[in-house]
Amino acid sequence: MRWIWIDRFTEFEPRTRAVAIKNVSLAEEHLHDHWQAYPVMPASLMIEGMAQTAGLLVGQADGFANDVVLAKVTRAEFTDIATPGDQLIYEAIVEHLGEAGGSIEGTIHRNGDVIGNIRMMFSYANESAIGRELPKGFVFTESFQRLLSPFIGDGDHA
Repeated sequence: MRWIWIDRFTEFEPRTRAVAIKNVSLAEEHLHDHWQAYPVMPASLMIEGMAQTAGLLVGQADGFANDVVLAKVTRAEFTDIATPGDQLIYEAIVEHLGEAGGSIEGTIHRNGDVIGNIRMMFSYANESAIGRELPKGFVFTESFQRLLSPFIGDGDHA
């Protein structure tokens, strides 16, 4: 099963910035497994939501010619938690784009308040970077690219 930790993009400025929303719901099974008496959205999944938001931003920069993988989380600081009923907003700002990938600075807002700051590095996952052939599109599936359709058009996914 493929998990997508963002619901939709609200802003997308190619090669510059992306903003995505995640509504935290008690209907999500993972919340029942994490502190059952007091369900919270695990910080690791908020990091993954930011990675998906930023990964699409970095991947779109080269027209999805290469898949992108999270190479390193250089900083992840949280000042509070998210619980069912909260809305998370992931804002990713490009710091650097290059031949090998890119890096972003990210902010996580909960209901308007900043609760997290993240810095991440991404690597292009292509044959020259990995040293062996990888299946094309193993990261940027149609489901992921469909999230961007309001910003890049339905037919511009590859």
